Amino acid sequence: MATKTVLIIDDEADICELIEITLMRMDIASQSALNLTDARLLLDTEHFDLCLTDMNLPDGDGIELVEHVQKNYPDLPIAVITAHGNMESAVRALKAGAFDFVSKPVDLQILRNLVASAITLTDQTEKKRISNNRLTITGESPVVKTLLKNIGKLARNQAPVFIHGESGSGKERVARMIHQQGARCDGPFVPVNCGAIPAELMESEFFGHLKGSFTGAHSDKQGLFTAANGGTLFLDEIAELPLNMQVKLLRVIQEKAVRAVGAQQEKPVDVRILSASHKNLVKLVSDGTFREDLYYRINVIELIIPCLRERKADIPIFIDLLLNNLSEKMGMKKPSIDDEAVDELQNYHFPGNVRELENILERAIALSDDNNITRQDLHLKSTETHKKAGSEFDDIDPMDLVGQEKQSIMQALEKTRWNKTAAAKLLGLSLRQLRYRLQKLNIE
Repeated sequence: MATKTVLIIDDEADICELIEITLMRMDIASQSALNLTDARLLLDTEHFDLCLTDMNLPDGDGIELVEHVQKNYPDLPIAVITAHGNMESAVRALKAGAFDFVSKPVDLQILRNLVASAITLTDQTEKKRISNNRLTITGESPVVKTLLKNIGKLARNQAPVFIHGESGSGKERVARMIHQQGARCDGPFVPVNCGAIPAELMESEFFGHLKGSFTGAHSDKQGLFTAANGGTLFLDEIAELPLNMQVKLLRVIQEKAVRAVGAQQEKPVDVRILSASHKNLVKLVSDGTFREDLYYRINVIELIIPCLRERKADIPIFIDLLLNNLSEKMGMKKPSIDDEAVDELQNYHFPGNVRELENILERAIALSDDNNITRQDLHLKSTETHKKAGSEFDDIDPMDLVGQEKQSIMQALEKTRWNKTAAAKLLGLSLRQLRYRLQKLNIE
């Protein structure tokens, strides 16, 4: 394997020397430049696998170099060195396309983690990206092609990404794609539903705890951040975090370190944060239920997932894929579907997106005759009703209208004689999700 080479740009010679020694111990070669002019010249004449630049340089700003690299060397990862506590400049750099950042005084372990992640963006990883890409997102519509292009871009840096989309639109699937296509693809991907963790257990779940730190702590426990070390932590439904937990999450993002419950010292963690919600966070910030400073930290880059009704041309592709998956799961021959049924689905509003389509098809298979799905087997609800619900997406989750949801859950429970496992399957939920909703809706 050829030796990797890093370009270091900093007007302080001792900083350059410190980084050079650190890289040398990692068997990585380096060259240094004291200003932007020399850095540009080296970029034009030499090959580098990573560029590491200070923000304040004698002849310009590190952001200028980030933009220069993005324009002229789009496959070259570039990271920035910021002043301690200056998250504003770090966020500016990430928005401009920087791979990641490290703060002065430079923590050598954080630096080593950053470098190790950056230099793994090799041809082998690129092949892995293409393979995963085909397996994950389906569709030929323009909005999907744009989405795939943006996922590829976001996979090449470490910026926190906020994924916004309606319920059932595939937010976790997109988060997994970003992880799989990036430098952390060999590390863990840890998804967590923030709304499913009881408030009193959140700190322990996220940061871990030491034995004896509280009643019931019979042994040490690893937190979610530590479990995701070297990989990606996906915080789904982040809007459900209580305010006190939002403060602690903000500190972890800024300091890149966690302190377990009962511990005296913080431990560094190398985790990329991806988050998601179907709720309008701007409105929640305005209402005072979501911290503005945390919003700007997790929403360095926003990725909007198109809803299914915005990609009607992709619906037949989804139908075919889902029928394949469902028939395989049920151990049966793949059912056929009438053209009229496909047309009906293409004209449906889908407030529950792909997840709802899957539930509709699973129900239709059960109701169909001769392994052929007809329009009558779909039992779709009024399109106008769904359009009304869908138009209120910014304020309400159309799949979480309290009265409708409670009625659906009660019907499923009564149909299954209060067998929660069977009811969850009927509703297309996991048992954990059903229990959360039962608690939320006060159903005993």
